[in-house]
Amino acid sequence: MHKTLDLSALRSFVAVADIGGVTAAAGKLNLTQSAVSMQIKRLETLLGRRLVTRQGRGIELSVHGEQLLDYGRQILGINDKV
Repeated sequence: MHKTLDLSALRSFVAVADIGGVTAAAGKLNLTQSAVSMQIKRLETLLGRRLVTRQGRGIELSVHGEQLLDYGRQILGINDKV
């Protein structure tokens, strides 16, 4: 079965990873904090992997999150060029 990545969720994940927090990433993306959290949760569910762990107000990437981050940036870069 093929999995289709939600680019909006992937963009939220990359923003959270780059900025280090859900609230700040939500502001950058013009979304609510809960919308960004839900998108990341949906991405984790789709991939069957934990991508982030919450550390107080910030986040830390899991091993799987670290692996996805580089690919996510590449995928979004390609998408944004089209």
